[in-house]
Amino acid sequence: MSRLLDQPAGGATYAQAGVSIEAGDEFVSRIKDVVASTSRPEVLGGIGGFGGLFHLRAGRYRDPVIVSSADGVGTKLEIARRLGRYETVGIDLVAMLVDDLVCVGAEPLFLLDYVAVGRLDPERLSVLVAGIAEGCRQCSTALLGGETAEHGGVMRPDDLDVAGFAIGVVERGRELGAHRVKKGDALVGLHSPGLRSNGYSLARRVLGDSPEDLARPAFEGATRSLGEELLVPSVIYAPVVTAVAARIGTGLHAVAHITGGGIVGNVARILPPSCDALIHMDAFETPEIFYEIQRRGQVGAEEMVRVFNCGLGMVVCVDADEVDEVIEIAARGGVVATVVGHARPGTGRVTLT
Repeated sequence: MSRLLDQPAGGATYAQAGVSIEAGDEFVSRIKDVVASTSRPEVLGGIGGFGGLFHLRAGRYRDPVIVSSADGVGTKLEIARRLGRYETVGIDLVAMLVDDLVCVGAEPLFLLDYVAVGRLDPERLSVLVAGIAEGCRQCSTALLGGETAEHGGVMRPDDLDVAGFAIGVVERGRELGAHRVKKGDALVGLHSPGLRSNGYSLARRVLGDSPEDLARPAFEGATRSLGEELLVPSVIYAPVVTAVAARIGTGLHAVAHITGGGIVGNVARILPPSCDALIHMDAFETPEIFYEIQRRGQVGAEEMVRVFNCGLGMVVCVDADEVDEVIEIAARGGVVATVVGHARPGTGRVTLT
């Protein structure tokens, strides 16, 4: 017989402690179809098990290397929370994950998410997960599973944080990186229309994030409010990079994802000790929101390119004679691309002009 004590009715419950099992069940029921919409042929089973199953099909890779990434959305979530708009931050999460994977040449396969809340609101979280699923569909990546944790008594009821974990695969010997970069390589920039998911702590400090701040125009002459501007979803570049790799093969040498650390910090990560990168800032458009941050916070140019993407979401390093091909592929994928610089003999430094 059970040794659990039989107590009279009216005792303490999990719900009283701030965790609703019923709300969790409702949330899972709401997202089943959304998650299923991201499925790939390799996915075995559906959500609800103790682990997600993904079959790495034999014969497709001779010597597969598994690549992983983990990331979050950062304080962009605070803008979403204050506006009560969660439709697009899931796309940001996917972008931060899969766009890291393709920097080493990996094909993104599947993703898992982790959401922590003070109080589980099935409707709010369903909107968030629908955004994650939309991002996964954009890059043919399966949303294989995840975890939702209700931290009653620890987080405030309206608090929310989200993180993700993505897995990809690359054939051994085909990894991209600094070891492939050589002098004379062209640097092609994939343009970014906004902040993506980086630098929001500085942006919020400078621009403000009160309801009044978020409701005003983003900058003089803007057609969007500041809140709308700050919630512009990240472009997911993985499909373009994957298409470039498939088309030009070994002509693709390295890819830098311009996230935390800005242009200088991230381009430096793809340079060998024998090469510098020269990037021309006038070769791509810097969206007005970046200038507004500079104006309102008197932020120096050096700090801007160290924190923000400033209009350059990715830098793709290729053979110089492959430039036109890369720009054409990007255009077909809805991404504006231009030549922004080149690799030259040096010591691993990035110079902006």
